[in-house]
Amino acid sequence: MFQKILIANRGEIACRIARAARRMGIRTVAVYSDADADALHVQMADETVRIGPAPSAESYLRIDRIIEACRATGAEAVHPGYGFLSENARFAEALEAAGIVFIGPDARAIAAMGDKIEAKKIAQAAGVATVPGRLEAIPDGEEAVRIAREVGYPVMLKAAAGGGGKGMRIARSDAELREGFRLAANEARSSFGDARVFIERYVEEPRHIEIQVLGDTHGNIVHLFERECSIQRRHQKVIEEAPSPALDAATRAAMGAQAVTLAKAASYRSAGTVEFIVDRERRFYFLEMNTRLQVEHPVTELVTGLDLVELMIRIAAGETLPFRQENVRLVGAAIEARVYAEDPFRNFLPSSGRLVRYLPPAGDGIRIDTGVTEGAEISLYYDPMIAKLIASGGTREAAIERMADALDAFCIEGLSHNLPFLAALVRTERFRAGALSTAFIAEEYPAGFSGAPITPEDEARAFAVAVAVQRILAERDVGEKAAEDWVVCRGAERHPARVTRAGAELSVAVDGAVRRVATAWRPGQKLLRATIDGVPGIWQIARQGIGLVLARAGWRLELKVLGPRAAELLARMPEKRLADLSHLLLAPMPGLLVSIAVAEGQEVKPGEELAVIEAMKMENVLRAEREGKVAKIHARQGDSLAADQVILEFA
Repeated sequence: MFQKILIANRGEIACRIARAARRMGIRTVAVYSDADADALHVQMADETVRIGPAPSAESYLRIDRIIEACRATGAEAVHPGYGFLSENARFAEALEAAGIVFIGPDARAIAAMGDKIEAKKIAQAAGVATVPGRLEAIPDGEEAVRIAREVGYPVMLKAAAGGGGKGMRIARSDAELREGFRLAANEARSSFGDARVFIERYVEEPRHIEIQVLGDTHGNIVHLFERECSIQRRHQKVIEEAPSPALDAATRAAMGAQAVTLAKAASYRSAGTVEFIVDRERRFYFLEMNTRLQVEHPVTELVTGLDLVELMIRIAAGETLPFRQENVRLVGAAIEARVYAEDPFRNFLPSSGRLVRYLPPAGDGIRIDTGVTEGAEISLYYDPMIAKLIASGGTREAAIERMADALDAFCIEGLSHNLPFLAALVRTERFRAGALSTAFIAEEYPAGFSGAPITPEDEARAFAVAVAVQRILAERDVGEKAAEDWVVCRGAERHPARVTRAGAELSVAVDGAVRRVATAWRPGQKLLRATIDGVPGIWQIARQGIGLVLARAGWRLELKVLGPRAAELLARMPEKRLADLSHLLLAPMPGLLVSIAVAEGQEVKPGEELAVIEAMKMENVLRAEREGKVAKIHARQGDSLAADQVILEFA
């Protein structure tokens, strides 16, 4: 077994690998860029090596510097995690030439299966079903249009060297395809250094289901069942679970067998994932193979009881798989939610900044994989993931309930995040029913996410919580003399309330309806756990001026609980008016201004491209919302923009 390994990655996956290595008694080396000098993965490692400036092209993607770090520290092997160099055949070859073990498949398998075009050819030769399309790289947008007309719309553009949703676009018309080809090629070049793009027919209402495979260096290959990864946004996974609620035993066995067949055709070793697209009739087609550890590997670990990172390390050290296919058991259910620094209320635009507050949930069946701590910085240079929240249980329903409670209890402040969106999503009837597809988010939130609707019952419970909080605050100040009569103010609404205490319980009447509230909440606590009429719940609570903000289940309420006289005076206060910014195009997030598509004096129409901003390795197209005329351009191509910086203004 290895004595020391180098982790060629950052963030939560670097921390995950470090924990596994420590349990195995293996020393670790962390590499870091200038942006990550104080990162958690650096703190967890036994040794550290700086490898360059913040941009990944000058640090985490520098093969030469990682090999130098191995030589300087005596690391015998390298675990690449996912992303960066994890599917780079040149990296595996360079390590082999340097006498360093790559904890992953060999370079030949990476090159063959990591290239989506070559992988599909191997799959076809092995008898694995594939989606109709054209597997050759497309030279330009016009050739893409010609091929798409032959294959038939809608089509999917994919980067040949891609992964993680980068370099992917769906097109339903010639115009969409021309623009999509340009954007996909640009993203592919930026993310992978390879601009090749190919086309395949897009399967409507598909599910994305993948099979985890493991192979050792002795020819043994097994599968560890499936993961349902259909909940996606912009082709990036948001929620993953195991097992899939869609598969029956026969389909599960057939998909597993085909995944193993493909892995054997590639003489595969280490952990890998064979991805399939599945239609409503459970017909499945091979999409691609990821020759690395997946972000969502924890759900497989929780339903099989296996440690994939440890197994990868043991396989790389030459050990034989310690089990056969018939020994692998599927027990219970697990669900993973990816917690990102992004603003779901602004079309999920990436966010960056400092985690002023970071309090992850804990408890039975809850696992957190993260690479941050409170006070850490989420940089605009890398993927905006904050953490992975994984919930498990004996059944899918039990795992969902644990996930919902954990999302309510997850406190993050200092930057925008997607916790409200996740909390709303897992409570939708469609998700709970398992009626999933890759179009789930677009169909459930066609106008974007603006918060979950609040039911009358949830609103009434929130009012009771707010009154209880105000009473506890008053008791802190004046003790038993705390006022009993209050008014709950929500916008222009006024709801009379009365609260009395009976021991540890508060009796709260709002609009005459009495509720019994029991809570141990104290001023300053972010989370409020309470039982209302015997029903438990979790609310996040914050002060906002003289008011309170309550959040739960994806909804958010701004309330003021005031004395009767103060509520009367509040009603007389003039309403504030916000400044009109409708004539300005503002940068929706920090990023690089890739291009400006208009000129001063130009007339624009709704939907017309105005500018492209690159942030978190993704290109974001800013379009005109209505007709107008460009009066002045304030930014130039190549500028680094701050959030809300003015790019241009209209007349």
